[in-house]
Order: sequence, then C-alpha cells, then structure tokens
Amino acid sequence: MRITEYSGKIFCVGAGKTGSTSLESFFKEMGFRVGNQADGELLLRDWAARNFDPIVALARTAQVFQDMPFSCPFTFQAMDMAFPGSKFILSVRNDAEQWYESLTRFHTTLLGKGRLPTSEDLKQFSYRYEGWIFEALVLVYGVSEANPYEKGRLISAYENHNRSIEEYFRHRRRSFLKINLAEDGVAEALSRFVGVPGDGRAVPHLNRSR
Repeated sequence: MRITEYSGKIFCVGAGKTGSTSLESFFKEMGFRVGNQADGELLLRDWAARNFDPIVALARTAQVFQDMPFSCPFTFQAMDMAFPGSKFILSVRNDAEQWYESLTRFHTTLLGKGRLPTSEDLKQFSYRYEGWIFEALVLVYGVSEANPYEKGRLISAYENHNRSIEEYFRHRRRSFLKINLAEDGVAEALSRFVGVPGDGRAVPHLNRSR
C-alpha cells in the first residue's frame, strides 16, 4: 500500500509513445487508482470540439490519468483549471525523430501490413471503433488523408505540445515534472514528485514498438 500525503490528481500529459503505458503500470504498482484509458480515448471527439465537461467528469473517477485525451493539447489547461493543485508529468523521448520513428513503427506493427499504413488502412482498422486511429491523427496532429504520417507535421505538433506545457508550468515546478524513461533515476524522481517513499523499483518499459 502506498504512503503519500498527496491525494490530488496526477495527469500524465506526454504524447503517445513516450512511455504512457509504463507510467500507468508504475502508478498501479504503487497503489494509485488509474483512470480507464478506453473511456478517455472515446472522448476524442469531445476533445476536438473543446468540450471538456465529459473529460472533467472522467477525471473525477480516479487519481491518475494518461494517454488521450489527457495527452492532447489544451487538456492540461482545462484539468489545471478544474482540479487546482494537480500534478502534471510530461514524458518525452530523446528527440522528436525518435518519437516519430516509434510512432510509425508501432502503427506498422499494430496494423500488420508489413509497411506503413495508408489512410485507407487506418480507416478500416478497428481500435476503439473503426477508423479511430485515422481520426485521432487528423484531429490531434492535423495530418492529411494523402499523407497521414507527414513527418514534418507530426514532429512539429510533438515539439509544440511539449514546448507549450513547459512554458505553461515554467514558474510552477511543484506542479510539473518532465521525465525521459530512458534516463536513470526516473522512478525516484516520480516517487518524490508524488510523495511516495522510493522502494528501489524501476519504471517498467512496456508497449515498446521495437
């Protein structure tokens, strides 16, 4: 059982393929109640319309949240307003190139075509519902049907998202932690950040796309 004085919300706001699944596992092992990822991902269209009411309602159901829509632009501001005193964790990769390669490799493996998926592949693939992944790429990253993995657009969106979060929390270091799961000492930093005594465990590296 965890021992912590912090009972507020914890939002993992790093983009997908930066270790969100590993963070989910870490917090579950530490005894935190983690929100249902599927329920969050089904709020994609609400997020796109900037209708944060159902996202706020979901955030009342647990303590820790990760992945969409919490990893999408603007959501961190809405959660900060709705839940004062929350903590925000931005997970990143070594650089944007590595993030892009991880994303495309993961989608290639997931769809099992032996190549980078096309828009038509994505529209026919059923994740949360048929076409969800394509819809997410369009709504979150602004990609085109002709080129759903446009490298420049995706990398720009990733970098802008990270930059906007760091700028927002620039003078609120007690509310914000930036981590890279490839670096040493991440588990200790997370434990200190959320007020849990470190027990020597490492953050598991899950859902790797290699």
